[in-house]
This record gives sequence, C-alpha cells and structure tokens, in this order.
Amino acid sequence: MNTTPTSRTPEAATTVAVVNARVFDGDQTLEATTVVFDETGILAVGGDAPEGAQVVDAAGGTLLPGLIDAHVHTNADSLALALRFGVTTELEMQGTHTADNRAHITDDDTVADVRSSGFGITPPGGHPSELFPEGFRPGPPPGANAGTKPSGPAPLMPFSTTPEQAVAFIPQLIERGSDYIKFMVDDGSVEGHPGLPMLDRATLNAGVAEAKRHGKLTVAHALTIDATRMAIEAGIDGLVHLFMDGPHTDEIITLIRDSGAFVVPCVVLNASMMGITGDRLADDARVADRLDEAWMKTLRSSFNHYPQGRIADVLGSVRALQDAGVDLLAGTDVSMPMTFLGGLAHGASVHHELQYLVQAGLTPAQALRAATSTTARRFGLSDRGRIAAGLRADLLLVDGDPTTTISDTLNTRAVWRRGTRLAA
Repeated sequence: MNTTPTSRTPEAATTVAVVNARVFDGDQTLEATTVVFDETGILAVGGDAPEGAQVVDAAGGTLLPGLIDAHVHTNADSLALALRFGVTTELEMQGTHTADNRAHITDDDTVADVRSSGFGITPPGGHPSELFPEGFRPGPPPGANAGTKPSGPAPLMPFSTTPEQAVAFIPQLIERGSDYIKFMVDDGSVEGHPGLPMLDRATLNAGVAEAKRHGKLTVAHALTIDATRMAIEAGIDGLVHLFMDGPHTDEIITLIRDSGAFVVPCVVLNASMMGITGDRLADDARVADRLDEAWMKTLRSSFNHYPQGRIADVLGSVRALQDAGVDLLAGTDVSMPMTFLGGLAHGASVHHELQYLVQAGLTPAQALRAATSTTARRFGLSDRGRIAAGLRADLLLVDGDPTTTISDTLNTRAVWRRGTRLAA
C-alpha cells in the first residue's frame, strides 16, 4: 500500500461517480443510486454521472460514510490499518494527536484522520498506569507515535488531586490542542487493582465545569455503575465506556437518559476484560487478510482482568440505553499490538463492535448510525459522518447490504479519504 502522503492540488482533482449503489447516507438508505465527488468533497447525491467522470460501478454493493471509531489510542501505523478497514476517522481518548501535533496526519490520505483529548485528567498513579507490566515503557507514552519522530512538544500530563489543579489544567490542554477533555473516574476495581488513586467528586466536578466554561466537550472513562453515576452527576457530556460490574438498573439508565449524555459502550473492550478473545473475528478471512502476525496475536488474546463479568449484562445495558433513546456511539478502546491489551485490532474491531451492537438488539441501520452520523454529530464533526453534498468524501464501498446483514461491512470493495481512493 502507498505510504507517501498524497499531494493535494485543485488541478489534480479527479471527479468520481459511484453508480448503481445502494446508498446509506449515515441515517437511512436513499432512493438515489449515484454519488459524485472529488478531492474537494461530495458534489452531488443522485442524478447522472457527469461527463468525463471516473465511473465506479457499485452494482451489488452499498456505499456508506467512512466509519468513525469513537475510542482509540493510536499512532501512524494504526491509523493506516484503520483506513484499510474503512475507518476514516479515529477519536483518540488518550494520546498525542492534539491539534498542535497532527499536521502530518491531516494531509495524509493514506491514513485515517484523527481527533484527540490529549491525556486524560487523573491522579498520579491513577488509571491507566495499572494496565502496563512493571517497567513497561516501549519508548513514547502509550498512545504516542511509537516509531515516528514527534512533530510537537512532549505531551501534557494533567495529573490532578485537587479541584484547583484540575481547573488549572483545562486551559493548558485547550492551548495544546485537545479537541475534548477526558476525565478518568476509576478506582481500579474492574482492572484488578482496587484502591487505585481516583479523582474525587470535588475535583471531577470542578474540572468538568471549567471545561464547559471554555466550551469544550467533556468525556469520562467509567467502568462501574458508581463511577458512571459520579460522572453523570458532574455534568459529563459523554461516557466513553459502559459499566461492566453488573446488570443495569432503571435508575442508572434514567439518569444517563435525562442527562443527555452519549455512551460509547466499547462492548469489544468489555468482552476482552472478561476474558473473551477476538478469535471469532480473527477466524474471518476478511480480517485475517489485513492483519500482520502481531495484530493477529493481539486479537486472539484478551485483557482478562474481570473474568467474573457477564457479557449478557453488558448487552442488556446496551439494549436498555437504546430503548431509552440514549445516543450510542461505536468505539473499541483499541491501542497497541500487545497481547496484554488483547482482543482488539485497529479498524477490524469497529466491525466487531457493530456486530455486538446488533447482537444487543440494535437494528443494523442503528448500529451503522453509531459509527457514522451519530458520532459525527456528538463530536461536532459537521463535515463528515454522512453522505451529502458539501461534506468530505470519506466513503466506504462494500459488497452486499450491511443495513440487513451487519457483517457485510467487512466486504470492503473501496475506501476513499477526502475523495482519494486508498490503494489496494
């Protein structure tokens, strides 16, 4: 695959017309069967292919918006892998791809685009320090551009134990280019490290309020019902995990619904935490053909920190949130190709998550919205996540009909990022 950043000049723009397609626009299947675009964006939905356009016959296939993974930890190689699976945007929930440090990504059409929280607000020694073996440090911090030359200053590590510290870090994170602000609300009980340093209620409340005062979206890492309640009561805009320490209650579902918060369930992560590997996904030739040995080993492994958990409880909570009208977003929490972070792989696990969402009771169309239009809307990405004139030409063409058979999302025929087709 070509790894050289694509040159972008108006003179080089090529008009493409995808014809005879089933078009899922990020919300619904359209009557239109033609989409016309170039490197400047989507030019038309419906009508005829313009004269001189490069025609792609999509007969038997479905054209979708590029998928969005709403929870990752990534680097350049992982962004390239994600794009191979039709994931055109990754939302980093701990890492270095803030606005001051991603110019090399923004203009490279061989990798997925990225947005980032920077590093989350957590106490010293708090989550995620417990996830890594003693002495583990493969160069840059987890989530950094391992193997690449950093293009910006060292990341800001906003360790906070008091309201004053959390408040003081908010403008610093914003100045450094954090697209949204993340808070860790985790006492380590799910990861097998009970008593882990955790943000107290006053510090969390103050940090969230300050981020909102600056107009920033706020998200929380919370793996238990109690931590979820604490985050919601602090006014958090979104939960980037779903609790896994027991079945849902009417009270917690109502609390989330009434708050207006969105939820990124990361069912694939919860399954991995419970010792469920990604073997079923790895056995799919459509996945195995795109993963190297390190990622295959990782996918066939698991975190396995919470084997007492029940995946049926997680799926039941997803269904309850959907039934309550809570916005659900597709995310994975995939990070590095390390077996102790297993059960996940960039790009591939988004498709696995969609399958889990359907297993939980969402329709395929609802699951697809969770990976396209809903995520774009909730993260303010108004230029993507849908197929409409004027938007970015981030597109995925697959064989079959994922609006009826969700696993058809893996039948990749073509991927375009900003109208540039990814080389096979």
